[in-house]
Amino acid sequence: MGMGSATVEGGGMDFDGLMGRVGPCFARRDRRARAGGYVRGLLGRVDRNNGWQLAGYLGDAAPYSVQRLLGRARWDADAVRDEVRRYAADHLLAPGEGGVLVADNTGFRKKGGKFVGVRRQCSGTAGRVENC
Repeated sequence: MGMGSATVEGGGMDFDGLMGRVGPCFARRDRRARAGGYVRGLLGRVDRNNGWQLAGYLGDAAPYSVQRLLGRARWDADAVRDEVRRYAADHLLAPGEGGVLVADNTGFRKKGGKFVGVRRQCSGTAGRVENC
């Protein structure tokens, strides 16, 4: 089940505020807009998070603009990461508190080994070591 941006916003996340902070990491306005749409697609009700499905969600006939954003467009990935980390810290921690945020993306079990990044590793969703 996907999580729409309205659900995220209702849960305390200001999506437009986050994208406003991340936006300067993209030099071009069209890339900023595409990045926002891409993230909304990832949070939305898309069956599979691949270029074709996300392009369809964004109203595009083909995945070329999504692929361009991820593969060839110029943007500062380190600055995006840093800004998202700051946003999370600002919204998850009480003032003056320290904390640790753990993001684990190994929860998707995969059959075979022909996927990028797939290897045998501990999977929280499987409760054991599996391909994920």
